[in-house]
Amino acid sequence: MKNILIATLACIAAIFGVLYFTGEQSKEPTTTAGAIETIMARRSIRQYTEQSVEREKLEVITRCGIAAPNAMNKQDWAVRVVDSKEWIDRCTKAYVETIKGTPTGDYLLTPDFRNMFRNAPAVIFVAALPSDYAGVNCGLMGENMMLAACELGLGTCCLGMPIPFLNSEQGAEFRESLDLPEGYVLQYALAVGYPAEQPEAKPRDESKIRFVE
Repeated sequence: MKNILIATLACIAAIFGVLYFTGEQSKEPTTTAGAIETIMARRSIRQYTEQSVEREKLEVITRCGIAAPNAMNKQDWAVRVVDSKEWIDRCTKAYVETIKGTPTGDYLLTPDFRNMFRNAPAVIFVAALPSDYAGVNCGLMGENMMLAACELGLGTCCLGMPIPFLNSEQGAEFRESLDLPEGYVLQYALAVGYPAEQPEAKPRDESKIRFVE
């Protein structure tokens, strides 16, 4: 398993333009078409197959996550991976009890509903110690993980909806089971799985970009 993980990490490094020669990192920055293509190909996936995600891939994704830049390199984030169907099903059952008869429940509880994480078989939770830069740091981490997952043939969706439940009294059991460091606050959940859809890219407003002379 270790050899597989190392080989996969090496592939990811090559894709993202990190070149190594005789054990030393190249001093010249490199840009590859692969990185740009991955960015443009990524989509938010909201339908997944029931196929489980290999732990080797989840390890690659999370290692790519913690490679993200962060303020003063404090790395004051925490990452928790859940791929236990039993945990996800129990959490979902408790969550459903809180949303029945609400607009949220009407929106989510469709005939194909299996779990509260868009039916994904794995979830990555990101928490952080509150600071001025926590949101930026965790956002950079999340994008790293979503791009890595895309390159590995997986889909992801960044979810905020489960967080209020996990922070509530009803979700305390599941929040505590994540064993977060004291003072750390959940930021989002990242659904991960094999896509069961291929959505088209939504239009982007390029007028938001301006060069200042």
